[in-house]
Amino acid sequence: MGAPTRVAVLGATGSIGTQALQVLSALGPERAVAVALSAHRDEEGLLAAARAWPGAELALSGASPRDARVAHSGAEGLVRMVEACGADVVVNGVAGAAGLMPSVAAIRSGARLALANKETMVMAGSLVMDEARRRGTRVIPVDSEHAAVFALHERFGADSVDELVLTASGGAFRERPIDTFDSITAAEATRHPNWSMGAKITIDSATMANKGLEVIEAVRLFGVEPERVKVLVHPQSRVHALVRTTDGTLYAQVSEPDMRVPIQNALTWPTLEACSFGRLDLAGARLEFSEPEKARYPLLELAYEALRSGEGACVAYNAADEVAVEAFRSGGLSYLGIARVVEAVLAGRWPARLATFDEVLAADAAARVAARNAAKGIHV
Repeated sequence: MGAPTRVAVLGATGSIGTQALQVLSALGPERAVAVALSAHRDEEGLLAAARAWPGAELALSGASPRDARVAHSGAEGLVRMVEACGADVVVNGVAGAAGLMPSVAAIRSGARLALANKETMVMAGSLVMDEARRRGTRVIPVDSEHAAVFALHERFGADSVDELVLTASGGAFRERPIDTFDSITAAEATRHPNWSMGAKITIDSATMANKGLEVIEAVRLFGVEPERVKVLVHPQSRVHALVRTTDGTLYAQVSEPDMRVPIQNALTWPTLEACSFGRLDLAGARLEFSEPEKARYPLLELAYEALRSGEGACVAYNAADEVAVEAFRSGGLSYLGIARVVEAVLAGRWPARLATFDEVLAADAAARVAARNAAKGIHV
């Protein structure tokens, strides 16, 4: 057995990060070790995570560290740590647009990118994939849906895959009467029916903005046309994705909804290793699927509109959703207003092609200004 895989875990105190560290512990130090860990503001949680990996470099991206063991701070400090830590694999569990440049830094360092940050691909998918090809490395998705597609895609090959099908839980309001949506509170929107996640992604699950982001991500990751990516509501969250091959057959990836499975597969790629996580007994299981209702999930259709408009509109979709969700959480916007803000921002003119990361960041900044302005005039 060779040297252990050197792993950097970004967002180590969040849901993806804590599960990634569980996987590292399960693999054991002879197989994998954490060489760098980051958090946004949770310094206490970061230091607690670091106790199991005393040699790991530490970064706090959203606050000034109080403890001298945290040697890197701020967004630039996080990027510098990624560039210098010598990781073989970088697990990016950073939330939101802030995850883009750490992803770029990971690829430029030659590391394999285990990607849980949707925004990296939504904002700059073409640039990121081009960069990975130039550096001779890979982007391995960790989101359960894209990890499932990746596994099936790798087995059948791109030429044999006709259609990608992503599944969605339907979120907190999949059965709530639509005519009551104007009274939805942030507290209600942050209670997911299936599992516990961060507030932003839980709200995005309710609106299905997260699935819109995943559709855009799938188009970028797998190089397919938007019309070849479908979405089905699957409340049980056992089938994570399907592919339809050119002969019309559907193949599904099925497991318990345990993120540790795709995380381990990303760490050990291209081999599959024994895993005690996510084993599913199908006896007696009920699996249901339905088309998402456009009236219930307008943000899903807006994601397809963004894809048809081009790369700038995809950046604007993500930025507008982040601004709108924050306004909703702070009481400055209604639940219905989230989609209204995104729609208003997408009505602007956005470049079809973004040639550099600076252009991506400029479009992101402009979209956030537009979203804040739109939110001021939208109440429902």
